[in-house]
Amino acid sequence: MLNAGVLGAGHLGKIHLRLLKQSDKYNLVGFYDADEENGKKVEAEFGYKFFNSIDALIDAVDMVDIVTPTLSHYDCAIKAISKGKHIFIEKPITNTVEEAEHIRELLAENNLRGQVGHVERFNPAFLAITKEIKSPMFIEAHRLAEFNPRGTDVPVVLDLMIHDIDIILSVVKSKVKHISASGVSVISNSPDIANARIEFENGCVANLTASRISLKKMRKARFFQKDAYISVDFLEKKCEVVKMKDAPENPGDFDMVLQNAEGVKKQIYFDNPHIENNNSILDELEAFAHAINTNTTPIVSLNDGTEALRVATQIINCFEK
Repeated sequence: MLNAGVLGAGHLGKIHLRLLKQSDKYNLVGFYDADEENGKKVEAEFGYKFFNSIDALIDAVDMVDIVTPTLSHYDCAIKAISKGKHIFIEKPITNTVEEAEHIRELLAENNLRGQVGHVERFNPAFLAITKEIKSPMFIEAHRLAEFNPRGTDVPVVLDLMIHDIDIILSVVKSKVKHISASGVSVISNSPDIANARIEFENGCVANLTASRISLKKMRKARFFQKDAYISVDFLEKKCEVVKMKDAPENPGDFDMVLQNAEGVKKQIYFDNPHIENNNSILDELEAFAHAINTNTTPIVSLNDGTEALRVATQIINCFEK
């Protein structure tokens, strides 16, 4: 078992603490929180050991789970790496691409593992259809949330859209060619609603919309590729695959057959892949333990987290033009 420690005991930090405690891959040593009053309150309520020194906690563990505000990710990561510790770091990886690249370099130099908390990669609905996504040429993603003051210290792109940016970068095997975007600040000082269009060198186009001022929640993505349409509902954990194949000469009474202007007939059929229920956060944490124990590249690597941040930063820069 790996000795684990958590930095940050806010809303998400407490979830990480609970899951690390129940995991058979880790031994939860304790946590550190910059707010001593909150730290002692969490210790009293849940029984996790509170360290009043960040250095003391890092010294006592093998893996540091960084669940602090984004602005402090870099400093926490550097401190952990300097002490020879593996790091799990929540998304977005850091505040700037330069910080992310420095962390990535230091990890490599010290032969340490690092994983970024892009949890939607472990969403059961996405896992169920990942193998079905092959060379998508158009992608549409909507991630809408009701207003919550927590997280409004950063643009909605870093708060919400970055989830879909990472998903798209993981399935499109091509470099980004061009990005255009627009964003509007309605309640916060930074954009609360944004739309981005990402064009890839292979011709694929992704259209992303994110909002944190919606009346209802939505987390959906649709992938269009040759002879197939794939939809994923990350919120409801549902997915659907609609495929097309050459129609048989003598279709059955209930077969769905379409004919285009050239006279080509295609049969439409539906596939609903089996979805294995899981706890995505627990799975990502345990996948990281596996990467550490086997000295392999984590499923969501520091490179993945850096590239997602790079695209997110380019989108944000479009707002200022």
